[in-house]
Amino acid sequence: MKLSVLVDAAAEVAATSSRLAKIDALARLLGQAAGDEIPIVVGLLLASPRQGRLGVGWRGLSSLDVGHTDESTLTVDDVDQVLEALAHASGAGSVSRRTDLLTSLASRATADEWEFLSRTMLGELRTGALAGVLLDAIARASGRAAASVRRAAMLSGDLGETAVIALTGTEEDLEGVGLRVGRPVLPMLAATAATPSAALELTGRASVEYKLDGARIQVHRTGDEVSVYTRNLADITHRVPEIVDIVRTLPAHDLILDGETLALDEDGGPRPFQETMSRFGADAARDLALRPWFFDLLHVDGRDLIDEPLSTRLQELDRVVGPWRMPGSVTEDPDAAEDLSREALAAGHEGVVVKALDSTYTAGRRGKSWVKVKPVLTYDLVVLAAEWGSGRRNGMLSNLHLGALDPTGEFGDPGGFVMVGKTFKGLTDELLRWQTETFPTLETHRTPYAVFLQPELVVEIAIDGVQRSPRYPGGIALRFARVKGYRPDKSAADADTIQTLRALLRE
Repeated sequence: MKLSVLVDAAAEVAATSSRLAKIDALARLLGQAAGDEIPIVVGLLLASPRQGRLGVGWRGLSSLDVGHTDESTLTVDDVDQVLEALAHASGAGSVSRRTDLLTSLASRATADEWEFLSRTMLGELRTGALAGVLLDAIARASGRAAASVRRAAMLSGDLGETAVIALTGTEEDLEGVGLRVGRPVLPMLAATAATPSAALELTGRASVEYKLDGARIQVHRTGDEVSVYTRNLADITHRVPEIVDIVRTLPAHDLILDGETLALDEDGGPRPFQETMSRFGADAARDLALRPWFFDLLHVDGRDLIDEPLSTRLQELDRVVGPWRMPGSVTEDPDAAEDLSREALAAGHEGVVVKALDSTYTAGRRGKSWVKVKPVLTYDLVVLAAEWGSGRRNGMLSNLHLGALDPTGEFGDPGGFVMVGKTFKGLTDELLRWQTETFPTLETHRTPYAVFLQPELVVEIAIDGVQRSPRYPGGIALRFARVKGYRPDKSAADADTIQTLRALLRE
């Protein structure tokens, strides 16, 4: 497939706010792709190349001084080969090697193709071709049931692989995609309620469990082979040996567990989230031990449990994990749920999650079966820019411009971000130094007053609510926003939406 065909389709998708029109355009594109081109096309459309990290940043791309061709000759396979080489460039001379590869690719691309590729490599392609739209396009192009395609994608954790099966395989191949120990699946997500009582109104009789300010983990085990993954499905096994050792002691041969982990202080209280996340980094301090808590069981010894009700999964979970179980209780009594929430808060945790006992495990979806309750409203937003500080913060990048995801393009570009406010509150000296060092590496442009960034960094923001405001395109502004911490475990696609924030006006 010519790259120009993909670029034209992406432009068509970006030019319309109609979901059906997007699906039609993407379905036509997928129908033209050969089997080995499908995962390449899917990765480029999602600005998430199948190679993963490429070692390419804004500075490296913007520093290139090269002319483009007027004739479209590149194929998607040509591009994939260059991305493969970029991903594997390492060691001495790797910077020069990447520059040579990028220069060659840029010279072979038209101006429109290079703009598309640059935005794709930086992860900032804004076509509105988010995963949900693309899933429906795969179903349309393949003639498969949308529910079957969605389930296969959730269980495989790989949209490209799902597209290949749907478009080139049989209905039985698609239906045959299931849980596989050692292959992570997208995690089930939770909605939000203001109180435990309000959450119980949505769920009915439920398991009310502690909500930790920790990091989500998914653990797979076959015999003594244990793998640990983050919520983004990154493999961190080699960085959390204590969790591996704990899971090896559990009374089962095959397991897929869902849970959280965090570091504890000397008194057994939770350490700040950022300290937990520091263990996932390349330069992690191994003297900071992590403790896991498991709250769901997806598979045990040949038995898939995701289609079983939560009540059944919890019975098996209790049997398997014992003391490593997340604290909680089953109830339909609002007073009991409120008591457990106060208990969790007193122990230094965030609140509770209320889970319907009859709910199945819906990987990758945020429904009303799981509802999290925190005493302070917190949302994951994207940093769009930062202003230079004054006074004690002079010379530091401080005041953050915050954006919410707009998946439909209701208030701007489909899949883009809508500014909803600013804040400099909650920023420690350490965070200010980190921002000042890091933000220029993500810079798109600047003014005398601010540095504007690629929309990549997710920050957790606590607010007291929202208010109507004509100042921002979404018509709302955050009230008393303050920084809780950055969320390196989340991508910009995980950010809360402008529609979620606007719903607060009606509460």
